[in-house]
Amino acid sequence: MKLLHEKDANTAILKDKTIAVIGYGAQGRAQAQMLHDSKIDVVVGVRKNGPSAKLARKDGLRVAEISAAAKQADIIHILIPDEIQGEVYAKEIKPYLTKGKTLSFSHGFNIVFKKITPPKDVNVIMVAPKCPGTEERKCYLSGFGVPALICVKQDATGEAKKIALAMSKAMYFTKAGVLEGTFEQETYEDLFGEQTVLCGGMAELIKAGFEVLVEAGYPPELAYFECLHEAKLIMDLIYEGGIARMYDVVSNTAEWGGRTVGPKIINKDVKKRMKAALKDIETGKFAKGWLAEYQKGMPTMKKLRAAELKHPIEVVGSQIRKLFEKK
Repeated sequence: MKLLHEKDANTAILKDKTIAVIGYGAQGRAQAQMLHDSKIDVVVGVRKNGPSAKLARKDGLRVAEISAAAKQADIIHILIPDEIQGEVYAKEIKPYLTKGKTLSFSHGFNIVFKKITPPKDVNVIMVAPKCPGTEERKCYLSGFGVPALICVKQDATGEAKKIALAMSKAMYFTKAGVLEGTFEQETYEDLFGEQTVLCGGMAELIKAGFEVLVEAGYPPELAYFECLHEAKLIMDLIYEGGIARMYDVVSNTAEWGGRTVGPKIINKDVKKRMKAALKDIETGKFAKGWLAEYQKGMPTMKKLRAAELKHPIEVVGSQIRKLFEKK
């Protein structure tokens, strides 16, 4: 895939355009602030007088209700949670999505799974930073940016890609590098990574290691350090220079153990289950199940959250993390 950089983008196309950033969570806040600081006309669309509205005003941004923001904007950048986007779009955005406007996202969930079907006479794009909002904001303030992905689903005006690149440049993503892909690629890969490696897979691997040590009689405090605390340090090395860099830094004993025992833990059976998870994502089975859970008021999600807080690794971890707090 080709990396696009500063020379490939021009923010001039955003001149005299208003971008409505819908939502002011981690991504909404970071992206709205970065666009604003790059002299782009931004209005934040949120609930009237809610905590997000107050925070956005405190940050020096212009604020409006979602419908009012959508009405005045040329580019509507939706950054509210996936599960509520369809409903909010239908009620507060669709009536104001007139010919020639641009509908933008940072994740393709609702477009790919057809919870949002935009009219044919608007651009539909994605600008997706590959980083949590807080970290991309820090990077911007340091004068650099994080890598991002851009996608074009509909190009009604002939300028969709230019707009996506311009938004990327305004947020400094082109300083690091921007890849171009499809909505489907971003959505399926993102969900797969979250479920099997980054969130689900990693959390369950950490808990399983902790449980094995504790059940064998080892102190939970030591098990916490070994299986959770040091995971961050190892991931920093992998982030810095890849898996090879990590193995360069750890001891020869750790490398030998990792290379010979690791494949016995994460084996072909795990890969087989990963493929099944990917299939559920690609067929829409996961999305259907998740949205059904949301519609019921998230009873299973609430139970899972409550159970997690009671897990010994969370109880012990809470006590240990206090040791690192500055007095």
